[in-house]
Amino acid sequence: MHDLVDYEARGIPSVLVASSEFVHAAQTQAEALGMPDLAAGSVFVPHPIQDATDEEMRMKAQDAIDAIVEALTANG
Repeated sequence: MHDLVDYEARGIPSVLVASSEFVHAAQTQAEALGMPDLAAGSVFVPHPIQDATDEEMRMKAQDAIDAIVEALTANG
């Protein structure tokens, strides 16, 4: 989240992509760093990640790509 706050402050569109396990952590960090809207624009994929197969990860990415593009271009 720290990097995304830095990028956004520089005018570089950014989006957090994380597993659904980290929704609360993203909200808490974004608020603490003064950019609560950054968490609202995050994209969360189904948890877990670490033991997902390559094919499962491809599906998670495919399912999330439209939301990622939307988050990156919504304010542009």
